[in-house]
Amino acid sequence: MGNSFSYSSITKKIIMSLAGLFLISFLLVHLGINLLVIFDSTYEKFNAAAHFMATNPLIQIFQWVLFIGFIIHIIYGIIVQLQNWSARPVKYQKKGYSELSYFSKFMIHTGVIVFVFLVIHFANFFIVAKFGHVKEITYGSETYENLGALIVALFKIGWYVVFYVFAILLMGFHLQHGIQSAFQSLGLNHWRYTPVIKTIGTVLSVVITLGFIAIPLVIYFS
Repeated sequence: MGNSFSYSSITKKIIMSLAGLFLISFLLVHLGINLLVIFDSTYEKFNAAAHFMATNPLIQIFQWVLFIGFIIHIIYGIIVQLQNWSARPVKYQKKGYSELSYFSKFMIHTGVIVFVFLVIHFANFFIVAKFGHVKEITYGSETYENLGALIVALFKIGWYVVFYVFAILLMGFHLQHGIQSAFQSLGLNHWRYTPVIKTIGTVLSVVITLGFIAIPLVIYFS
């Protein structure tokens, strides 16, 4: 029974880790495109990139793959956490390094808050862009939906900016521990490589977090 549980738990962690690492690619691409909003006051580059992403068949397929990966990451994260709580009703007197990490104790909590944020953010942007009415803008001979103006309008709302920054900070902590934990779950845990993985995870987390936070702050205070 113990072996089957151990195998099941490890398998779920591996699947969750692979899905989580896959989602980082989405965050990096998403960040790169969103930064165009604050570097181009006409929003032409951003609107052109958003139009390309929305009309390219391969990217649309990849978008659904990412969505499925996101759902898998959430489901398996919840299952693994519930299994951990069920298997360890009494706290260990001695804890491993990963458990001593402050935010590692609250991965499920930060994950839930980030999920709530994403639902709100998607409702305000993704759903509106897909199914709502967005004003169009013309650059030369090209006409695009003015999604850049939609982002700017959202980030001119004070409470939304505060909520966004708070959620992104939590996502950064979630990423920082999650990247290291993912490689550990995949068996890539070695005294020589683990510090490198930890450093890369920290750098990625900081870059992604600061990049996403910079966008609403620059827009709000400009």
